[in-house]
Amino acid sequence: MRQNITSPIPELEVLVSENRGSESLRPPTGGEAKRPSENVWRVYVVAYNRLLRETLGKLLTKRNDLQVVGQGAATVESMHELTQSRADVLLLNSGGDVTNDLSVVRMARMQAPRVRIMLLGMNDDAHEFLQCIRAGIAGYVLRDASSQRVLEAVHVVCRGGAFCDGHLCQLLFNYFEKSATSLPSSMVRDSLGLTQREQELVPLLARGASNKEIADCFCLSEQTVKNHLYRMKQKVGAANRLGIVHLCRSHGLNV
Repeated sequence: MRQNITSPIPELEVLVSENRGSESLRPPTGGEAKRPSENVWRVYVVAYNRLLRETLGKLLTKRNDLQVVGQGAATVESMHELTQSRADVLLLNSGGDVTNDLSVVRMARMQAPRVRIMLLGMNDDAHEFLQCIRAGIAGYVLRDASSQRVLEAVHVVCRGGAFCDGHLCQLLFNYFEKSATSLPSSMVRDSLGLTQREQELVPLLARGASNKEIADCFCLSEQTVKNHLYRMKQKVGAANRLGIVHLCRSHGLNV
């Protein structure tokens, strides 16, 4: 997928033009010593656009506690280089399609499971955000973030924390609050025989989600979702997806 060459982060355009006048992008002053090499965080940058990769690399290397250990596009070769680089964090710029982004995230987690992943240039869409959380990302930075915000996020993720904007954090709290009051239900498990995973599918069925949407949500294949739904219909005695939802509601599942 082609991506506009313009950076989604306005402040990064300063680096593209090599304007060194921005206070927020100047390196630390006052004789600050470089930290020991074992305390330098290693970052691998993946972006579809070469200019943006180089711009992000310049931004990160302005800090003496960050080291860019590799750059590449979202390819199998880059994932192999990511593994060899012993990076602490993968900084992945969105290509504009969350399905493709999730594919890269899953590939990275399979190739380099210890690497923490930060997604950059994202939408504030709630569904996409939750999909990325389920896929295992540690940072989610919106497309209008400042360069300082990007650096802040990278440092948080490097130190083992998680990063997202406040309203997305609230969305996550609300999601888990709702989940805690409705899933899983021991009553539904005992009376209908549905497993925890099968119960987790019911709210999505209630919203009319397609098999592909459910698969993306839980990082499953569509065939696995079909198998789950077949077994669920057999267990509860329902003829279709809507029947599963009605029977679960009648047995106390809050969906």
